[in-house]
Amino acid sequence: MSLILAYLPHLLEGLLVTLEVALGSFAIGLVIAIAAVFGAEFGNAPVRWCVSTYVTIIRGLPELLVIFLVFYGGTVLLSRMFGAYVEVDALTAGICALSFVSGAYLTEILRGALHTIPPGQAEAAKSLGLGTGATFRHVILPQMFSYALPGLGNQWLIILKESALVSIVGLEELMRKGVVAAGATQSPMTFYLIVAGLYVAITSVSMAIFAYGNRRLTFGR
Repeated sequence: MSLILAYLPHLLEGLLVTLEVALGSFAIGLVIAIAAVFGAEFGNAPVRWCVSTYVTIIRGLPELLVIFLVFYGGTVLLSRMFGAYVEVDALTAGICALSFVSGAYLTEILRGALHTIPPGQAEAAKSLGLGTGATFRHVILPQMFSYALPGLGNQWLIILKESALVSIVGLEELMRKGVVAAGATQSPMTFYLIVAGLYVAITSVSMAIFAYGNRRLTFGR
């Protein structure tokens, strides 16, 4: 018990880093996805091609490979740009990599939700004089999120668990802290079970929040 109490603050620090990576990646990925959906649905042919290429490539790559490409490739690119060695830190690389990954999957989720909206909604907005951008922001986007919320919740849980992959480039998140504690104390099952319990606690709270939001948004639909 004393060993658990001694390492518990370290595990909680790792938990905060895990949440930082997951929240940052999900939020940035959502912004990417909204822009990609708008480009795919309302953009010209080159824009639609760029969105399709981005989604196809990212969805076809393992998440771990994307993390390596951003971590090492970003360092090489920035070093060449500035003419001096510039290292991309693990936190930035992890958030950027998982943002690209979540953005690709969230794009498909939002596009599926967009196609669920009756076409008459956009036609009615245009008949009221709203332009394409205003129609998308004020009419399409709110309804799209209401239909997409279950998929968004699933993607959030996936990103939360994939944040553990960032430990491979040295980030001290929850999984990494658990591995260090297990190795130092020679009590792997104890600390891995604690880590598992923390993940389950986060996912349970997340599922409850998304379920509440889904009930609110779909009430009376």
